[in-house]
Amino acid sequence: MKKNNAGWTFKISTFSAVLLIFLMLDACKKDDPPVEDRDDDLVAIPYNPKSYTIPKPEIFPEVPVPPDNPVTVDGIQLGRRLFYDPILSADSTQSCATCHLSSGSFTDNKDVSTGIDGIAGRRSSMSLLNVAYVSRPLFWDGRSPSLEDQALRPVEDPIEMHNTWANVLDKLKTHASYPAYFRQAFGITSRKQITKELAAKAIAQFERILISSGNSKFDRYLAGDPDALDDEELDGKLMFFDEGGLLGLPDAQCFHCHGGITNTGFSFFNNGLDSVASLNDFKDKGRGEVTGNINDNGRFATPTLRNVALSAPYMHDGRFNTLEDVVEHYSKNGKGVSNEDPLIRQLGFPIPGTNPVKYSGLTEYQKKAIVKFLHTLTDIDFVNNPDINNPF
Repeated sequence: MKKNNAGWTFKISTFSAVLLIFLMLDACKKDDPPVEDRDDDLVAIPYNPKSYTIPKPEIFPEVPVPPDNPVTVDGIQLGRRLFYDPILSADSTQSCATCHLSSGSFTDNKDVSTGIDGIAGRRSSMSLLNVAYVSRPLFWDGRSPSLEDQALRPVEDPIEMHNTWANVLDKLKTHASYPAYFRQAFGITSRKQITKELAAKAIAQFERILISSGNSKFDRYLAGDPDALDDEELDGKLMFFDEGGLLGLPDAQCFHCHGGITNTGFSFFNNGLDSVASLNDFKDKGRGEVTGNINDNGRFATPTLRNVALSAPYMHDGRFNTLEDVVEHYSKNGKGVSNEDPLIRQLGFPIPGTNPVKYSGLTEYQKKAIVKFLHTLTDIDFVNNPDINNPF
């Protein structure tokens, strides 16, 4: 009997000890925070940032990079993934690339872009080609001061991605891969440190590498190949840059608004699209909505003309389907609205005897030559570059 009692006592003691161990382990589990709540859950992932030199044509200036967002290999790759990933939209159906397709030179080839709810916006998506060189504020109306700021806006736009950054961050922090990508790009030690600002910095890094290849016909001409342009293309080039006077060619006034090596505008212009009774009557006030200055009503940023043949339709509302339509519009010398750029009214030659002076517009050959020159800005190597296309 004692032996049995002793055995029974031993069994109870063993059971109690095992139970105690399980209780202690369970208590430890409760004390340890979940992985996503720790401050060091990413430290085991290597952080070895490698600076990246953005490839560019020799004739292009150095690509501007802000000191607080240096371009790195991992930063670009994170930005590229975020750019192409529909995870940023509320229903995971649209990405940045939905409205900025590489095949359209990073436009969507629509008159106006449509968001996740099927609601059409007011404006066409602008090309992102060479956007790193743009020194004026971004968007058609200039409401954004930088690429980093611009990258923040579509997520919470009610017509575009119709999401909140809080929701996006929840998805990124619990994602199987993104916490590691953010660690490699920015050196964060915990997924809790993923922020919308870091996401925007990564997207901006990717957008900064969207630089021309330098292999367009016009670039070859600029690089010293005199045979890169045929006679008609050369006539178009001379009129575009107002260099044809001695050859009997009129000024087409193009480069004043589309200047610089990237043929991107540096300011905002009323380019004579609409006839209105007063400056308050523009359907879309453009830059005026941002500045509150009535003289800015109807003014819009000038987009790049690089790859313009791939980015139809044209203007802020996509009203023109072809380059021929665009040149025909300018050849008519505007609508006479008070804040139109004065050069809009000066295409062609002065008409003798007119007071105030009127201009002739362009002949059919001259319009055709300008359109043909614009096609020499086409850079197929850029749109086919695998380094800037969808990584998924």
